[in-house]
Formats: sequence, structure tokens, C-alpha cells
Amino acid sequence: MSARCTVRLSPRSGANRVEGVGPAGELLVRVRAAPVDQAANRALLRLLAHELDLPASAFELVRGARARRKAIVVVGRSAGDLVARWPGLAARDVG
Repeated sequence: MSARCTVRLSPRSGANRVEGVGPAGELLVRVRAAPVDQAANRALLRLLAHELDLPASAFELVRGARARRKAIVVVGRSAGDLVARWPGLAARDVG
């Protein structure tokens, strides 16, 4: 069981937090880390792991490593699980 969703990441923010779901169904996330040497991406995956009570290894960044808009695959959760956690999130089940 795996799910895929889109994240809009804002690096160099005041805190690490999930702000909610945007109008296009993307998860809005802020992290303190700067987008240097993948630090912001690592902070994003750690934050999502904490939010979903999963190990960081359960997350894969499949698109957007150098962009604000990213595609994430979460192993161990279904799209329904993600939508239950963040209503309005556009998530889909994958392979």
C-alpha cells in the first residue's frame, strides 16, 4: 500500500509545520532549513514522517527535488489515510 501526493514546500520559514491543503489539493508545508544540499527536502521528509508516525524511509521524493512543488510517495499509507489526515488533499493510491 502506497500513496502519492503533491507538496508545496516553503523553505527558510520560521518553523517546521504543515499549514494545510492548498486550493489545488497540494499539501502546504514550511520548513526552517534552507534549500541547500537537499537540506529542505530532508527536513520535509522528517516532518512528514513525524506527522504520520512513519520512519523517514517510508517516504520517497519522486519529482521536484529542486523545485517548491514536489511529488511524494508514502509507503505504508493509502490515499484515504492521507485524506483523512489532511481533508482536501489530492492523493492517489499507487502500485
